[in-house]
Amino acid sequence: MKSVYLLLAAAGAVLPYRHFIPFLRANGLDFKEFAAELFANNISTFFATDFLICCLVFFVFLVQEARRLQMQHWWLYIVATVTVGLSFALPLFLFFRQKACERAKTSSLF
Repeated sequence: MKSVYLLLAAAGAVLPYRHFIPFLRANGLDFKEFAAELFANNISTFFATDFLICCLVFFVFLVQEARRLQMQHWWLYIVATVTVGLSFALPLFLFFRQKACERAKTSSLF
């Protein structure tokens, strides 16, 4: 399953940026234009709102699981979400969470 998570993280980094890079080329880091296009109509607002709520849910889950599994550097997944996207950060977190679960299982055997 870990390799699936890594594959999805790679896709989550590459595929969304195929659409974001043309925006950056045309507008630069124009946050006002970005927000205007993101919330341009009811459908885009629906997806933006859904995405933002999913990000908040992920952050809550991330903090809880990182504490439970004693994962270090958990804040990097928040940075990854904000700079790359949830489609990258979530599978990347799940990859490292799986490793932490396996490590916890192995250490409990001894």
